[in-house]
Amino acid sequence: MRHPRWRQQGAEPDYRFSLANERTFLAWIRTGLALLAGGVLLHQFSTQLTPHIVVLGLAVLLGALSALLSLLAYFRWRANEIAMRLGRPLPSTIAIPLLASAALLVSAIIVFLVVWPRP
Repeated sequence: MRHPRWRQQGAEPDYRFSLANERTFLAWIRTGLALLAGGVLLHQFSTQLTPHIVVLGLAVLLGALSALLSLLAYFRWRANEIAMRLGRPLPSTIAIPLLASAALLVSAIIVFLVVWPRP
């Protein structure tokens, strides 16, 4: 298997750090899959929440967030590997505030839909 150019730069990091970085990547992927499952669950089983267009929008938002988080997980894993190879500090990420903000927004909308009286 051909290695990308960035894997040929710097020094090979301690395998424990690379494996920890990989476990973190897999945790982000699991989070993305949980968001996707939440979107599917919301779309398929939310018969009591109205208006349905808002529920559909939340399901789509969760699916899109899942895809974005999976993409960000790869770029974070790659950036961390490069930083470890070159002896640089680990880079920051937009994924954490994005995920927290999206979870707050989706949760607030769902709570609103649950407690708001329906006609």
